[in-house]
Amino acid sequence: MTFRQPLLLLLLAALANTMACSGTKVRNAEIQDTTMEKTVRRAAVAGSFYPGSKEEVLQQLKDCFKPFLKCKQRSDIQAVIVPHAGWVYSGEVAASAYARIDSSKHYERIFLIGPSHQVWLDAVSVNTAATHYATPLGEVPVDTAVCQALVSKNPGLFKYDPRAHAREHCLEVQLPFLQYHFEEMPPIVPVIIATDQFDKLVDLNEALSPWFNERNLFVISSDFSHYPSYKDALKADGRTGEAIESGSIQMLANAIERNASENIPGLSTSACGSAAIFTLLIYNQRNPQLHVEHILYRNSGDSEYGDHERVVGYHSYIVYQQTNDPSAFTLSPQEKQTLLKIARSSIEDSCRHQPAKPVEVSENLKTPLGAFVTLHKNGRLRGCIGHFGEDIPLYKTVSQMARSAAFEDPRFPAVTSDEMKDIEIEISVLTPLKRINDIGEFKYGQQGIYMRKGYRSGTFLPQVAHEVNWTKEEFLGHCAQDKAGIGWYGWKDAELYTYEAILFEE
Repeated sequence: MTFRQPLLLLLLAALANTMACSGTKVRNAEIQDTTMEKTVRRAAVAGSFYPGSKEEVLQQLKDCFKPFLKCKQRSDIQAVIVPHAGWVYSGEVAASAYARIDSSKHYERIFLIGPSHQVWLDAVSVNTAATHYATPLGEVPVDTAVCQALVSKNPGLFKYDPRAHAREHCLEVQLPFLQYHFEEMPPIVPVIIATDQFDKLVDLNEALSPWFNERNLFVISSDFSHYPSYKDALKADGRTGEAIESGSIQMLANAIERNASENIPGLSTSACGSAAIFTLLIYNQRNPQLHVEHILYRNSGDSEYGDHERVVGYHSYIVYQQTNDPSAFTLSPQEKQTLLKIARSSIEDSCRHQPAKPVEVSENLKTPLGAFVTLHKNGRLRGCIGHFGEDIPLYKTVSQMARSAAFEDPRFPAVTSDEMKDIEIEISVLTPLKRINDIGEFKYGQQGIYMRKGYRSGTFLPQVAHEVNWTKEEFLGHCAQDKAGIGWYGWKDAELYTYEAILFEE
């Protein structure tokens, strides 16, 4: 399934307006509708995508998990993104994410969400007919109550079409991993997305939102680039992978668009499960405390059964709730409004050649922190100046940077009083700089970058990544060349620092 560009814009607009094995035990028996006759969805791809016998399944799963036996498990994982190709190609990549989940965690249910390879419905199919899914490791119960609730409450979005489930492999191949890994296998909610309409993905996210929490696990099933060469897959999948790790819908849309625009030979899609990934990222973007962590990348060319001429890419990710640092700086809505008022009055007073008015601020706003103030006029940049130092109180930094952005940005003439009615103010409060020694430490899309080499320096704020169509290295290259003036590759031997920004605007 591929996405058409006009629908990318539709999604962004919509968002802007919303913002252990055969012996595995089964719990939550109450999820079964006792009035339903037992109906088992039989394994459709056992013996092809993965082994057909219990013994062979157990052995291959043991081999897939073996490299990750010493990985630290987390009890706070809410979602994973895993591939659904044949296990000989992608099994270890899938196991790399599952191995991170606390195997003793008691999830209430697992939502299995993936793309339709069988039928186009322009809708989302939820399996309300099956009470169990079968694999060579046994039967897994379906949370029929949740399935039925989704369809009954959202009839315009959800339906049940047996063609979407009977032969579909993208969910089935995940089940043995889950049965093998968990001490107690939760019931499942099988969801097949058979639409690329972004407004429907927003609606899908809204319908699933009540279950997006630490009590449930979401398994997002997707392979990545389809059929480019090995070398081209590394490039395309690298771009898509970085975008997903950023958690940004805009960056993922940009990455998919750029992969398509480059006419990479053989590339038919950047991610067959992109609809499911977008659905997850919509929730992630509305909940900034969620963190997307990349685990492993390989493609079919890395398998002894594959070649390098025509490959399929595989990424794995885990998504978890970041724990808040009690010392981390935050701003209340009222404090943000206070800073915006300070910025505007500072410019207006200067335009009138009047001294700045005294203002009462909270103790929090007296914290020494850096900030950037950006001015826009009719949607176009009109000035932007910032200060990284942590040497003066935040409210004074904002006041000074507002005046500097209005009157001292060398790219623009000074702002006049007549313009102020058309000026919109944006403030980025900066967290302290953190020195990094490897760009792997730089969370592109979440953090800004500051680089220094000799007497030259430059920065890009975190939000710049959402406005451009660059990879991480291109982002660094542009900053080095365009901002710091140290040449495209100057960042490689420069001092690099990261920071985050609390961004708000009028």
